[in-house]
Amino acid sequence: MRHVTTHALRACAAATALLALATGCSAEEDHKNPSAAKTDAGKDAGKAAAEAVRTAVAKVRGTSADIHGTVLVAEGEGAFPLFLDGPFDLAEDKGKLAVDFPGGAIDHVDEIFDGDTIYVHGIHGVAKGTWGAAVRDEAEAHYLLRAPLNDPEHYLRQISAMRKVERFATNETVAGTLATRYRGSIDHATLTLRLADKPRKSAEKIRDVQGADLPVSADAWVDHQGRLVQLKMTYRLATVSVTTTMTLSAFGKPVKVTAPDASRTVPVTSKGGVLLG
Repeated sequence: MRHVTTHALRACAAATALLALATGCSAEEDHKNPSAAKTDAGKDAGKAAAEAVRTAVAKVRGTSADIHGTVLVAEGEGAFPLFLDGPFDLAEDKGKLAVDFPGGAIDHVDEIFDGDTIYVHGIHGVAKGTWGAAVRDEAEAHYLLRAPLNDPEHYLRQISAMRKVERFATNETVAGTLATRYRGSIDHATLTLRLADKPRKSAEKIRDVQGADLPVSADAWVDHQGRLVQLKMTYRLATVSVTTTMTLSAFGKPVKVTAPDASRTVPVTSKGGVLLG
């Protein structure tokens, strides 16, 4: 993703400054205000909504699901999609993903997740028929709203940390099932979770110019069985946006994954690139 121009940053910072002119009531004024009870009720509803999302994430972490993810990067009139698909046993920490970036210099890689190790096939610098192996917990993301080596668990961790959550809509259809949508935002710490040093510093610079966290909205859809069936996070600033969506379906289906033989693996030396997050 190209850096946002200085002009755009200044414009955004000015808009943020204007918004900051609006001030709220003091705690003492709220105590005297008849609407304070409504405010307290709103806070309680927000806590309940946030807990509903966390519980839904915990529930899917205890089972398996088919994963379908899309990352859409847009700049001006251009849009560049990336797709993630595959079965994943979140409870057993194993799964496999096919990652596609239509039109890219490298447009496809395959990944196998097996416990603490992620194996990648099809990346630059690794011979055909050989898998690159990386320690799962040491992998980093190199772009906003991307997961380290496309790890679905990373997205679940981010969405479970939503703040300012509210129940937004009911009975929306997702993957053929009815769901309740919860809406909130993602704070800076959650946005930059396991982000590599260079993009982290770039995000911090933008935040410092704005005087506020980067604008990231978040949506979580929970079905009537209390399971997370879809998440979406969107970052938008000036003419640049990134939208990450992950849908979960076919819960409880057995997932068969076979890690490549050690003789066919080499350590991954470069974990960057669009396809790897």
